[in-house]
Amino acid sequence: MFGIQGRLTCLFVVIVTVVLGISGTYAQYSLQHELETNNQRLRDGVLTRLQTSLPSALWDLDKAKVDNIVSAEMMPPELVAIRVYDTSVGLFSGKQRSPNGVISNVGGDDPVAGTPVVADLGYRDAGSVGSSLRPVIVGRVVVNFSREQIEATLANEIRRKVIEVLLLDLILVVALALSLRIVFDPIKKLRDGLFELATRDSDEVAELPEKRADELGDVIRGFNAIQRRVKAIIGRTRQAEDEARRSALETAQALDNLRQTQESLLQAERLASLGGLVAGVAHEINTPVGIALTSASVLAEATEDVHKAVTGGTVKKSEILKYIETAGESARLIMNNAYRAAHLIHSFKQIAVDQVSEARRRFELREYIDEVVSSLQPRLKKTRIAVAITCPGDIVLDSYPGALAQIITNLTLNCVDHAFDADMPGRIAINVMCDGDWVEMQVVDNGKGIPPDMLDKVFDPFVTTRRGQGGTGLGLNIVYNLIVKQFAGSITVSSVLGHGASFVLRIPRVTPGEDSELPHADARLHA
Repeated sequence: MFGIQGRLTCLFVVIVTVVLGISGTYAQYSLQHELETNNQRLRDGVLTRLQTSLPSALWDLDKAKVDNIVSAEMMPPELVAIRVYDTSVGLFSGKQRSPNGVISNVGGDDPVAGTPVVADLGYRDAGSVGSSLRPVIVGRVVVNFSREQIEATLANEIRRKVIEVLLLDLILVVALALSLRIVFDPIKKLRDGLFELATRDSDEVAELPEKRADELGDVIRGFNAIQRRVKAIIGRTRQAEDEARRSALETAQALDNLRQTQESLLQAERLASLGGLVAGVAHEINTPVGIALTSASVLAEATEDVHKAVTGGTVKKSEILKYIETAGESARLIMNNAYRAAHLIHSFKQIAVDQVSEARRRFELREYIDEVVSSLQPRLKKTRIAVAITCPGDIVLDSYPGALAQIITNLTLNCVDHAFDADMPGRIAINVMCDGDWVEMQVVDNGKGIPPDMLDKVFDPFVTTRRGQGGTGLGLNIVYNLIVKQFAGSITVSSVLGHGASFVLRIPRVTPGEDSELPHADARLHA
């Protein structure tokens, strides 16, 4: 595409060409009109003179005089031929011009070039009676006129005008090229400077010379001022970028440290939960084991007394009966408390192994929820809170029981810690229903509820209403991460202040993963 200089040159050339073309056209039209007028005037003059001088000579049949008159009229180059015809003898005299300009006599009625014009020759005898009557036609004259002179003149004029236009255009182009260089050379330097300023490091771009004292000099000085300002801005930008990079590195390091700290806190929270479970189970086992040990001691003493009596031969029936009663009561106490301890150990063992190993397996949901709630009894027995479980017994999950135990534990203990005050009676309901390939679990309490300003932040880390009272704010965050990331499920919370809270979680019956079984495995359980 042409630049401004080329477009300006083309514009001026077009304008000059059009103006000169219009002027030349008008001049050509005027010249043609003038030539046509002169040619018509010549025709009229020649015919008038011939009609005046030829009739008397033709009347007298004076051939020499006719030839002289015709030769005299053949002087203008526009005349090609003049032929004079007598009414009685036909062609009387004639002259014609050859292509090389030589005038010769006409040889017969051969065709002659040019445009013929015919005029009658009338003669009026001045001495005869009735001279006022119409003249007598004594003959006619045929004059052939040529337009070659007019056309040659017009053609020469056109060539002259074309050459004039071309010369003027050439002069204009050269003049514009020389004059526009004064303007466009500095503009090109300014353009190159702007391009380098935009594409290269500004420190490498040299300033343009400011020697000019005209308007372009002002533009160059403005460009240099802008360049100096851009250099200053780039310098500050580099400094800011360096500071931003340092800040980004420090932020990334701090974020990594924070993430590691959060992971450590989450792991510590889970281990603390498991430690609390261990302490509670150990405390619960202590009572049945102590009772069993005491009963075993009483039974051992009674057995020793009976053994001494039998050995001494002084055994009595009443002693035997008392021993049997003591042995039966001791056995009953030992059996009951041993079963209680075994049940606690079994529940603790299963929950602890699941939480530590995080292995995936198939398990019945109702039975597992019972075991988890049983493992929480050491904590629940110190409160006035009842836990009710509503769950069909035929729901089997292919999932991670340890993570599910962590979820149920955290949700239940969250209700115990936050929904109820000390010694406040309450109820926690764990309701489970099956929805196709999904399980929906609802953990509901009738406690104090969650404040509206906390409702949208309960799953955020380190958000707690018991700051400084042992609350870490990680329990519900662990629940959220386990449900969303490990189970590919969802959890929502709703609450009305003073009317408890409801946590609703949805998890698939078969947790997605490369080791998961197909849904038909669950279908067999309903058959």
